[in-house]
Amino acid sequence: MADREQDIRVEILNTLLTTPHRALDKTWPVHQDLIAKDPRFYVRLAAWYGENGDVRDHKEMFIINLVLSKFAGHRDVGLAMLRALPPYEVVRVVDFIAGRKKTRQFRKGEKRAAQAAESKQARKSFARQLFGGKRQAEVQPAPQPTSFTESYGLFRNVPRAMKTEVARYLRERESDPQWFDGSVLNARKAMKRLYALLHVRPGDRAQRILFDNDPPSDSRVYALRQLAAADTPAEQAEAIVRYNIPYRVATTVIRQMTPSVLVALVEQMSSQELINSLAALKRRGALDVPDIKSLVDAKLAAAKTSDRVSGLKAEKAIQAAGASDDLRRALEDVADTQIKAKGRITRPTALLVDKSSSMENAIELGKRIGAMISAVCESELYTYAFDTMAHEIVASGHDLADWERAFDGIGAYGATSCGVAVKALERKKQYVEQIIMITDEQQNTPPPFVPALREYRAAVGADPSVVIVRTPGGSDYVEQQCRREGLQVDVFKFEGDYYSLPNLVPMLARPSKLELLMEIMDYPLPVRKSA
Repeated sequence: MADREQDIRVEILNTLLTTPHRALDKTWPVHQDLIAKDPRFYVRLAAWYGENGDVRDHKEMFIINLVLSKFAGHRDVGLAMLRALPPYEVVRVVDFIAGRKKTRQFRKGEKRAAQAAESKQARKSFARQLFGGKRQAEVQPAPQPTSFTESYGLFRNVPRAMKTEVARYLRERESDPQWFDGSVLNARKAMKRLYALLHVRPGDRAQRILFDNDPPSDSRVYALRQLAAADTPAEQAEAIVRYNIPYRVATTVIRQMTPSVLVALVEQMSSQELINSLAALKRRGALDVPDIKSLVDAKLAAAKTSDRVSGLKAEKAIQAAGASDDLRRALEDVADTQIKAKGRITRPTALLVDKSSSMENAIELGKRIGAMISAVCESELYTYAFDTMAHEIVASGHDLADWERAFDGIGAYGATSCGVAVKALERKKQYVEQIIMITDEQQNTPPPFVPALREYRAAVGADPSVVIVRTPGGSDYVEQQCRREGLQVDVFKFEGDYYSLPNLVPMLARPSKLELLMEIMDYPLPVRKSA
């Protein structure tokens, strides 16, 4: 029974390896199942993930489930976590509970599918009339739609406690004019919707800024109007610095982006805003201006130690910005440092990558996991790609380009022997305490994994834990063989989302999954603020 309970908690952890990308409706049933299985663990995991996780969608879904839960203590924890969100995320939580309908135009390809469905329905209708003895001379086709209505959310009443908490959330910001103005500049629509949707009466200043279009002269919204009216780049730059106008907002009113204006904008950016805006800055030629480039470099250096920077977004920025070599290295340093902050792997580790037929996904996954964990490994990391032979992989560094070069010439072909790489470890007397194997587990050629591991343990005197990263469409064959042998094995089901991989690091950095579970169960719960 205890093993089964631990399996449920491991299943919950595995769920966090997916990244929903704002598809909360797909995440909702999974979280509902998890909270029903183990509500005590779920609330601790929510608090732990709120501090240690990276994926906004999961953080929001934890709050939604806790606020709607009837389990003792859940609602207060969920509301405490809600209070820490920025306005646009609070709106997403409230909108998902209340439900929302939105009419939008068909995208490319969607209208054709709708027309095909309409045509098929028209043919069926004509056939019914024809064979039912009610044939008409002509069937008028229905007009083709150009838009449709999407439904999103649960369409449930927002709990009274959540309405109270959002009202306190808004009052707290109203009491600090600078904070309120910053919230409006960054999320005006979200702030207006919170007041309107939950029928919160705004204070006089908030009313003037959000609803009367008459911001007071001491507000940053008024300053934004002054920025739009400024005639010279020098006046614009002065207004940006004086009133701390965010880059994303300032670009909507500035007609000409001169170097002096761009310098002022970059100075106001946080490290995360800079990373998010690198592609836009490059398009504007800002990175070719020495003064701006030095500012960018300084902010990227500061991003390494910031607790408000996502290593995931730094990796995305490398792709989006088409970064030069030096900028790419700076972004990789940010990503590496942020990933290291999630934990360090102190145990000797083997990374085994299945390269047999149709395992292209495993090879690509091996490159990315290799680049990621090599940055946080403080002990030996041995890497092998295998089919019926094992090929040792040696990377010269720990960025993705180094691992791409290390895997050069490794293609997906051949049969599968999951034990052959373990035999290579044994032959070279390479001692490891953790084996990470990327595979679909469909082995069909000796030596099989479990007997090879048994012989490795006897020969080397090691007792490694096993982590299987199962590729899409894989089986659980090797996992079940390990469990029958009494081996410690954890399985992570990879669903094709590379953005979720850094979530593996906290799990690999612990000596065992059980230790991570214990850490989560001991994690303190946030306390809801008093009125």
